[in-house]
Amino acid sequence: MFDNLFTPLTVNGTILKNRIVAAPTSDLFEEKAAGGAGMVIAGHAIVEPGRSSYASPAEPWLFSKYERETTHERVLKVHQAGARASIELFHAGATARTVDFAKGPCAYVREDGVEVRAMDEESMRETLDWYAQTASAARKIGFDAIFLHFGHGWLPAQFLSPLYNHRIDEYGGSLENRAKFPLRILETVRRSVGPRFPIDMRISASEWVPDSIDFADVLAFLKMAEKYLDMVQVSSGIDLNRVANVHCVTTNLEDEMVNLGWARQVKRAVDIPIGVVGAFLTADQADQAIARGDVDLVAFGRTLIADPDWPRKAEEGRPEDIMPCLRCSNCYHITSDHWNVGCSVNPRYHHEDFIPKSVGRAERPRRVVIVGAGPGGMRAAITASERGHEVTLIERDGELGGKLRFIARESHKGEVVRLLDYYRTQVARHDIDVRLGTEATPELVASLEPDALVIAVGAREMVPPVEGIDNPKVLLATQAIESIDALGQHVVVLGGGSIGCEVALELAEKGRDVTVVERSGSLAANANSMYREALRQKFELHTNIHVALSASCTKVGDDVVSYEDATGTHEVAYDHMVVSTGLAPRIDLVESFFGICRNTTAIGDCTHPSSIMNATFEGHSFALSI
Repeated sequence: MFDNLFTPLTVNGTILKNRIVAAPTSDLFEEKAAGGAGMVIAGHAIVEPGRSSYASPAEPWLFSKYERETTHERVLKVHQAGARASIELFHAGATARTVDFAKGPCAYVREDGVEVRAMDEESMRETLDWYAQTASAARKIGFDAIFLHFGHGWLPAQFLSPLYNHRIDEYGGSLENRAKFPLRILETVRRSVGPRFPIDMRISASEWVPDSIDFADVLAFLKMAEKYLDMVQVSSGIDLNRVANVHCVTTNLEDEMVNLGWARQVKRAVDIPIGVVGAFLTADQADQAIARGDVDLVAFGRTLIADPDWPRKAEEGRPEDIMPCLRCSNCYHITSDHWNVGCSVNPRYHHEDFIPKSVGRAERPRRVVIVGAGPGGMRAAITASERGHEVTLIERDGELGGKLRFIARESHKGEVVRLLDYYRTQVARHDIDVRLGTEATPELVASLEPDALVIAVGAREMVPPVEGIDNPKVLLATQAIESIDALGQHVVVLGGGSIGCEVALELAEKGRDVTVVERSGSLAANANSMYREALRQKFELHTNIHVALSASCTKVGDDVVSYEDATGTHEVAYDHMVVSTGLAPRIDLVESFFGICRNTTAIGDCTHPSSIMNATFEGHSFALSI
């Protein structure tokens, strides 16, 4: 199984045990190495201290005297599991955090007031010298390869792309001129590490904004650069441009394997190994891309955050045990602006200091009862079973999954389908007494004599007090999802949160005329910024979606829905109306289960609106404490 993915590859004398590259999603990388990746890019190193960091003007150079021992540990942590160690060499250029001025292809003053100085020959030589020092130091300290970031709008890309480069001298204008400084970087780095050391490079095939670099120019540049390189990793987008970033770090609203088409063309144009990054979510996807000859390697970012053991499980022929990534991007600091960073499916991510890697056996087995089999309840049951406890999972409906069952039926939800399949498989594999179609009552739970009780009963869909909302043409969001093809041509969606918007988008894609009425001033206000931008772009593709913001529904008639906004009262003809105005906690039901045993907790939506990420963390971490 997956023989192509696990075929070794030799790159300029360095043997990779498989074709899996762990992309530099952060400086947390040890578990990716232990999980079986062939090459691990162990975070990044700034190239030019004080001039190249996007994080801080004080970010240290990893190869300075008092950083070297810690940097060497990165190599050892990757090598301990048989992976090859690489490091990203990074220069933010005009967007760097700096104490005085930044460097870039052109001079201007940034919105934050920082001066960007156009690089002259002296400035270029200074930066080239730092590239040489950094690359040479990376080899000396023990890295097996280096990874040059030439994409996503950073310094080399700023010279290559006419979006940033407006110079009229020998470094601007034609592609040959715009490529001169990036090629000088490559020539300098190759000279500094010698001919027998692997150099990899990431580049954006498209920057996804007008007036940026054409893919034809990207291909032409790669042909110029090929003589200095041993590998190229194809990506797309720009990190600091939100419009473009949703194509760099895609949401579930975009296709999977988004950059494969470009990578295939790069593979045909050059004679060095080609890698690709971007929404490869399954081992089969990667294996087939390699088998077809589209690429030689596949790099995984968020996929290995969701499950760092992904490669090992695939290698052992256990793809059903791989925890799937949802592409929610809660792990991405740009998405969250550093608020509540985490992973929806991996409760250990970002919490490594207090959530253990291994689920140890409890000293004393206990009886654990879990009421509700949504993601939090299922995760609690699995973890408690792994701890050796006697677990009973009670679910009112006839299937596991809670609201995941409905979400998985929407369009653009292949990731949730995989998650639901994963949880159902894992629950079946563990020693869990599953009671489906069973209404949990305090009496039933008490009869089981639990030592610990987890209440994960979820929330109920809210129905606002609007005149006529009991009309038979009005459906709750879950009801609409179950009967989406039966809805009429004209649909009003009351509530523009993420669920309401996704229902509206699916209906529009099916040719319906949809009006979204949202009380607040923005769509999907409950979602993160990347998702909102991706949703905005999707909505703009459909002229049959109409949005009324800061609007209140006042009446539901037999043929029209009335709403008010700042411009007055409006009526919209409708065949069906979908109500998606949020969730209400089930406090009374939750309270009824307290007092049965002392060690009781409520998780997920049942006490306050929550998320898959919170429910998963709460279920897992509580089970660890039993």
